[in-house]
Amino acid sequence: MLSEKDLIAINNKFSNGNVMNKNSLKYAVSQVKRTNSWIKQAAYLTRAILCDHLFENGNKRSTAVVIIYYLDENGYDYNTDNINKLIIKIIKQNIININKIERLIENVIK
Repeated sequence: MLSEKDLIAINNKFSNGNVMNKNSLKYAVSQVKRTNSWIKQAAYLTRAILCDHLFENGNKRSTAVVIIYYLDENGYDYNTDNINKLIIKIIKQNIININKIERLIENVIK
């Protein structure tokens, strides 16, 4: 399970770790703590980072690392190109529904 500190550290690898939407960060992490579903956890964090523009810069790359973290932690193989396509799709279609984001993440591992 990723914490606020973990997410900021991930973004620091690509940018300055400057949080632009602290409320969204706190909400997403609180939702992560409330569920045991790793896909739902990844979906909440994906939505917060991409749709709420959590960080000043590096949101797409940070999201990719978060998704890869969850896939690795749960023993799934994946193709990074498919993860990149997933991120672009969420952005272009402005997908904010957690269930839809979960399904898109599931499709990456199928």
